Amino acid sequence: MRDLFNDDRSRGHWRARLRRVALDIDSRVDSGMFEAGKWSRELYERFSIFMDRFHVAGWRRLMVEGLSEGATLGTAGLVLMLALAVPAFRETSDEDWLKKSELAVTFLDRYGTEVGSRGIKHNDSVRLDEFPDHLIKAVLATEDRRFYEHFGIDVPGTFRAVLTNARAGGVVQGGSSITQQLAKNLFLSNERTLERKVKEAFLAIWLETRLTKNEILKLYLDRAYLGGGTFGADAASQFYFNKSAREVTLSEAAMLAGLFKAPTKFAPHINLPAARGRANVVLDNLIEAGFMTEGQVFGARRNPATAVDRRHERTPNYYLDWAFDEMRKLANTLPKSVHESVFVVRTGLDTGLQQVSEDAIESMLRQHGQQYNASQAATVVMETDGTVRAMVGGRDYGESQFNRATDALRQPGSSFKPYVYATALSNGFKPSSIVVDGPICLGNWCPQNYGRSFSGATTLTSALVRSINVIPVKLSISLGDGNARRGRDKIVATARAMGIRTPLTDTPSLPIGAAEVTVLDHTGGYATFPNGGMAVTPHAILEVRSAGGDLIWRFDRDGRKPRRVISEQVAADMNMMMNKVVEEGTARRAILDGIKAAGKTGTTNDYHDAWFVGFTGNYVAAVWYGNDDYSSLNNMTGGSLPAMTWHQIMAYAHQGVELRPIPGVDPATPLSRPAVVAQTKGTERPQQPPVLSKRGADLLVRIERMMEDATRSLAARPATSPERRAATTEAAAAASN
Repeated sequence: MRDLFNDDRSRGHWRARLRRVALDIDSRVDSGMFEAGKWSRELYERFSIFMDRFHVAGWRRLMVEGLSEGATLGTAGLVLMLALAVPAFRETSDEDWLKKSELAVTFLDRYGTEVGSRGIKHNDSVRLDEFPDHLIKAVLATEDRRFYEHFGIDVPGTFRAVLTNARAGGVVQGGSSITQQLAKNLFLSNERTLERKVKEAFLAIWLETRLTKNEILKLYLDRAYLGGGTFGADAASQFYFNKSAREVTLSEAAMLAGLFKAPTKFAPHINLPAARGRANVVLDNLIEAGFMTEGQVFGARRNPATAVDRRHERTPNYYLDWAFDEMRKLANTLPKSVHESVFVVRTGLDTGLQQVSEDAIESMLRQHGQQYNASQAATVVMETDGTVRAMVGGRDYGESQFNRATDALRQPGSSFKPYVYATALSNGFKPSSIVVDGPICLGNWCPQNYGRSFSGATTLTSALVRSINVIPVKLSISLGDGNARRGRDKIVATARAMGIRTPLTDTPSLPIGAAEVTVLDHTGGYATFPNGGMAVTPHAILEVRSAGGDLIWRFDRDGRKPRRVISEQVAADMNMMMNKVVEEGTARRAILDGIKAAGKTGTTNDYHDAWFVGFTGNYVAAVWYGNDDYSSLNNMTGGSLPAMTWHQIMAYAHQGVELRPIPGVDPATPLSRPAVVAQTKGTERPQQPPVLSKRGADLLVRIERMMEDATRSLAARPATSPERRAATTEAAAAASN
């Protein structure tokens, strides 16, 4: 009992001690909070007594409140400005930004002849004080009259432009200063976004702090794009007037100054009346700005400038635009050891075939365009290895630089069906497999054949030759084991593997060509068939050299290699089936005399697009006709103008070449082309000049490389050295062989 009593007493003792400790902590906390509150009140009273010394009332209080609010808003504004400025200043991270040059490319055709250039090749040879005074005044009067007065942004000029545009209900006057335009040219793109304008403003101020006004003006005159593929006033003067900018007259200077804001619209070699009208506006600006009098500009008004006539110069601009885009992408993949920005690029362009392709399209549209309500066309011609030999992106490059061969998304219609049939053959079907052509519906959509009738049981070959619409839809269901969506996924996978890069929207009508493709992709996709199932990459560039002649990149060594996407047997079966399309089906107008050909026509719903895509053992080509506004053609089918144009181009392309067989197609002599459509009225078949075979051309290129390498290696040796004499003799012997 005593032990239990002692345990209870011990527990009670500890509880009492815990209560006392808790009470002590509570009292200390309460005391501390009281003291802190008391101290805070005393501190606040002292602060209030101190601030009472600065108390103001009346007008003084209003002034102080205004300054306080101004300081607050100013601080917030500075923080906002800093947040906006940081992205702009990141564009200047390259310490060598002033010396940095854009990509400049000189293009050669497949034989090494120069055919054009793209990019910026800076010409700083003309000093600012060598430019004529009237040229500089014309530029300042039109682009930035207060250039030497503002800090990079012409605030009054900007507000004036905003008011002028608001009254006009559109953009009729620009508000960007010369410094802002230079900032855009040096660091930014041409996209019309608020973000770009904000960056442009900050970069303009940044440029003003690092360059003098004259340096900014000189850079602007040297680097602005002035149309015709020229950058800078001197290059533009050489292109338009065949003279240096040092020698331009007042009328010519006014025409040049009018190009800075809209070079394509007012380029004199494209639209001389518009260029002269714009030059007259520049002369008015000179008078309004007080730089000249009416008497001084009178002679220029009476004798307007005349540009060099370049209408007959045949430059493959659509091809070069695409090749330049390809080169820009390639430049980003070159080894880090390559620091070049100026390149010489040999392409696969065949200038004769390019000219024939352009003429074929133009003559067809002139003769039949009104009848068929067709205003545009495009074509791509390539070798079966993917080398593009010719490209036409539209009827008139001067009128529209939009490349319909590479950028226009158009429905291929029935020319898409070979991808469906290739998928079917890859999944167990045969050319002789029987499929029933009969009514079928997927949801609310029921496909119809061209003649609104059905053929019953038919083979796949017959269905493709007759371009029956129901069969591809039924094949998509069979490929998916009853699930049409799953079957269409397989078709899309095949098309993508063969080279179609555009998004293929999954709809029930996809198997009959409702998705959109480009002419270039479609041509590349068809190249898989004559290649025995090996897909290739369409390309313009064969080799890239530095400005000094050093070989940097070569497609056959560094480019993407062919890859197998369908079996050889499937490719052979498809070639046989598409050969029958040309010789027995909808594409008889494409028959080439003495040359086996295969392909498929395509006509879309409501006749918006008409196609023929075909190939031989040597070349693949696609031809498209349509309208930019997607208006309907007048019952044009792929077997009419597209097939006729294809025939005209390919007949020229095959002159003097060694014919190659198409895998799976009987090499027996093909049918002759029907006489009724053998020749387009009023045209003569152009004759291709004698050319080397591909093997001979490759041999010449190899000899050229050997001689170049020998020349460079001998350049450092004395002229009398035995090695140099022996190498010279060897090179001469190789050339003679």
